[in-house]
Amino acid sequence: MSATSPRTPLTDSDPGPVPSGTVFVLVHGAWHASWQWASTQRALARLGAASLAVDLPGHGFEAQLPSGLLLPGQPGLATEKSALAGVTLEECAEAVVAALRSVRRYPKVALVSHSAGGAPASLAAERAPDLVDELIHLSSFVPAGRPRFADYLTSPEQTATARGQGLMLGDPEAIGAFRINPRSADPAYVEELRLAFYDDVPAGSFARWYQALSPDLPFAVPTTPITLTRERWGRIPRTFIRCAEDWACTPAMQDLMIAEADAAMPDRPFTVRPLPGSHSPFAARPEELAATLIGGR
Repeated sequence: MSATSPRTPLTDSDPGPVPSGTVFVLVHGAWHASWQWASTQRALARLGAASLAVDLPGHGFEAQLPSGLLLPGQPGLATEKSALAGVTLEECAEAVVAALRSVRRYPKVALVSHSAGGAPASLAAERAPDLVDELIHLSSFVPAGRPRFADYLTSPEQTATARGQGLMLGDPEAIGAFRINPRSADPAYVEELRLAFYDDVPAGSFARWYQALSPDLPFAVPTTPITLTRERWGRIPRTFIRCAEDWACTPAMQDLMIAEADAAMPDRPFTVRPLPGSHSPFAARPEELAATLIGGR
């Protein structure tokens, strides 16, 4: 093909030229989706890095909403069974593995997880370590020390100072999901949601962020035990981005997860990178987050 001729469209048997550099596979946390990564992806692109944001099952445009969420008075919102009640952690991990497989032709694949996204990301890395060159935990669950995210969320390091502990609706086990109300008309509830997860996003700018949230996190994601091994997950280089003013996953709980993971897997301790601000830097400081993700390469 000449230099001036149009490129033939790619087919399954023609994946195109091998790209250069690192690709970041981005896994969202509870109640989020791929779209919350958009500003960070633009910042990564400006720095010359490729990225792929994943929608976990039951999130993004495929999220099935409780019937009462958008109705006047929100009837039954605290008791209605979630459409995501049957979603398993294994299904979520498989979605991550599929994304990793799709970008394996890059020289380096960095798997980035945020918050509860650490559960499916960690299980995916344990299942398919050959698809991951680096694990990056952005204030996210690390199951090396304790097998369930719930084990850390109920620790004294978390409960002593965490915000947002009164945001859940109903009985998560009965509903089949950990449910919040991103359409609440109660200003106090909305402000607590902001302070817990988006503390450094101004109140006047917060509406666009919280109204983009989904109400349900499948019950299985923070409650299913994960077993990691030194031979698989433990062999992957890993970085923890520690959010210094995080009221959702407190700095004390982040430190606890790092310390327990390093004790369980001493051959490859975490590299810790500090990042100022709250639990959601993709909203408050995407440029700084992108630079931190790329840092050290």
